[in-house]
Amino acid sequence: MDHLRRSGARFALWLGLVVMLGACGEGQGSPAQAPHSGDVQQTAATGADRGNHGAESGEEDEDAARLPQRIIATTVAITQIMDALEIELVGIPTSVKTLPERYAGITEVGNPMSPDMELVKSLNSDEVLSVTTLQYDLEPVFERVGIEARFLDLTSLAKMQQEIRTLGEQYGKAEAAEAIAAQYDETLEDLRGEVSAKPQPTVLILLGVPGSYLVATEHSYIGDLVKLLGGVNVVQGETVEFLASNTEYLQQADPDVILRAAHGMPAEVVEMFDEEFKTNDIWQHFKAVRTGRVYDLEEALFGTTGNLAADEALKALVPMLYADAP
Repeated sequence: MDHLRRSGARFALWLGLVVMLGACGEGQGSPAQAPHSGDVQQTAATGADRGNHGAESGEEDEDAARLPQRIIATTVAITQIMDALEIELVGIPTSVKTLPERYAGITEVGNPMSPDMELVKSLNSDEVLSVTTLQYDLEPVFERVGIEARFLDLTSLAKMQQEIRTLGEQYGKAEAAEAIAAQYDETLEDLRGEVSAKPQPTVLILLGVPGSYLVATEHSYIGDLVKLLGGVNVVQGETVEFLASNTEYLQQADPDVILRAAHGMPAEVVEMFDEEFKTNDIWQHFKAVRTGRVYDLEEALFGTTGNLAADEALKALVPMLYADAP
């Protein structure tokens, strides 16, 4: 498989194209948790008690003051997560996708791959949030302008759940965060119950933008969803998220199912895939093609990183992976 590997830098540049193709007013920060007022029924507190309570309140006020109050989310997925947690933002990404109504009128800071650093700096933010998938390219850019960005790991469902919980703890939204994260566990448990007795399908996942496509491993977000549902990725033993395509090698693996994820310009990418499968004769030798088990994934559900539509994505995958299973 050495001949299939991409360096982190090369992949980051390619993924940048994905993001840029798909991404074509200030607000107040998140309020901190109110400090506890103490036991209002205790009317005869001693002076020492009152002093202790005052110290505690002071500590809580100090903790609240340290919370980031001016936050910028630079990707759509992060923006949606912050909305679900009811956390206000002062900056959001520029995107053709519909962003939460909560952030109507908020300053747009550019596409996720290349935020406008002048705009970012002008917002005097306390925290700038991006994703680890873009960290290789973006971290040096942020550092050059003196911004310490935070990169959330959304490369798998479990990692996204952990990031949601961490954000909830940080911003006093722990209960809401736990509810959001837990719903995916419930969905996954139900779906696993449905497919547990069925044969595990072998799966090839292709991720494409106009004119190019890569193979997604089980370490990619979509690959992780497939693995969680019992699918076996035909590419094994890798540590990266994506690899260059080698159709001869992939044909030898002969997957039961082929999933095609179209990003950037979905309609155009589907046309590209259709033309490739029609004109490149090797695809006709794939079992998945011969049996009609080639599926195009809806971009709104299947992003390059984890997002809040994960439960719907899992539900959509089941009939694709197990369509012909007894």
